[in-house]
Amino acid sequence: MKITRRALLCSGAVLAVAVIGATAAPSLAAPSTTTPFTTPNTDGCPQKTSPPAPIDTSEVPAPGQPTPTPLPIPSPPIGGTRLGECGVVLPKAAPPAPQDISATAWLVADLDTGEVLAAKDPHGRYRPASTIKVLLATLALRTLNLDKVVVGTQADADADGTRVGIGPGGRYTNRQLMQALIMASGNDAAHAIAAQLGGDAATVAKMNDLAKSLRAMDTRTATPSGLDGPGMSTSAYDLAVLFREAMTVPLFAELIHTEQVDFPGYPADPAVPGDTDRPGYPIGNDNQLLYNYDGALGGKTGFTDDARQTFVAAAQRGGRRLAVTLLKADVQPVRPWEQAARLLDYGFALPRGASIGNLPGAVVPQRDQSGATLAAPPTSGNDPAMSSSPGSDPSAMPHTGDRRTGARTVLIIGGVLVIAALVLGARRATRRR
Repeated sequence: MKITRRALLCSGAVLAVAVIGATAAPSLAAPSTTTPFTTPNTDGCPQKTSPPAPIDTSEVPAPGQPTPTPLPIPSPPIGGTRLGECGVVLPKAAPPAPQDISATAWLVADLDTGEVLAAKDPHGRYRPASTIKVLLATLALRTLNLDKVVVGTQADADADGTRVGIGPGGRYTNRQLMQALIMASGNDAAHAIAAQLGGDAATVAKMNDLAKSLRAMDTRTATPSGLDGPGMSTSAYDLAVLFREAMTVPLFAELIHTEQVDFPGYPADPAVPGDTDRPGYPIGNDNQLLYNYDGALGGKTGFTDDARQTFVAAAQRGGRRLAVTLLKADVQPVRPWEQAARLLDYGFALPRGASIGNLPGAVVPQRDQSGATLAAPPTSGNDPAMSSSPGSDPSAMPHTGDRRTGARTVLIIGGVLVIAALVLGARRATRRR
């Protein structure tokens, strides 16, 4: 019996495949042993220029189209010297990173200060899968009229991979399409959005321009939805950059935190005898971290055969908002959202100021309806690759004693200045008399 496997693309979900008609035969083989899990070793920089080799033909260029060359490697590394390392990168004197992380590359960063707290192969190049929808969402939310009604097409319904259920003749606002894109990772929604941005090719070009403007230089989009395509690439560092930018858009921050919404149905197909209208239905957020992690703000999942499991998310605790990214992960030894939870716990346990580098560029903060800041701009000079003070070491763990000494110094200097001002004022008063 021949079995054809087709991946559930860009959803982060797991399919259970039932083989019908197969007869189970008793196994006569000796019991197998499970190979102990080991975290992928990236010390030798295997993905410095390009993602791992594809396992299928999804990245073969169309006839007549050239094969994309690897993206240039910025020098010095964007974000700081230590972010050019390929293994696990931690602040000096920091405890070991969490165990049981199957992601080949990962990163933890502060959403508000832009500090990178810890990482593994931060600029290594991997495929983003549906996490690239973060970039599409940023572009669309800043371009499209969210109240505009869009009529679903057969091309939307035929989109490859994960679909939310857009049907021909269905009427959807762009806000609803964004819900389907961000919450349910609908590739049909991505198609309907890209059609309004000029089509797939034009949308990909706009997404790449936006990534470049944000200094996400490891990123090259090949499809709007995240389906694998020729030259597709991102990094754990870039994914944090793209997610941080998206979090400055109020509706994006709202939607990744939304658990469930109602989605419209679509009318019967007049060409099909006896066809009936499809009623609306609820769609849920597919990010399990949102339901299971205290302080979770939301995030985005992804999966393709070539990219494997990908993930980006954020959480808030103790007045800090941290983001975590995972690339080329697997569901072992724990699921991707659980790996993200362990890395977030690690980041929250680090003292403020502990970092190995920074995310680039100033982000203009915006506020939601309650007045809460969605993302604050980075501190000045936050990118050592662009501006750094001699002798500065962003990877050094801050010491409590150092902070107290600095505070005492500020108080002493301030006191001296106040006393000097009072003496000068007294002398001037005496002279006027």
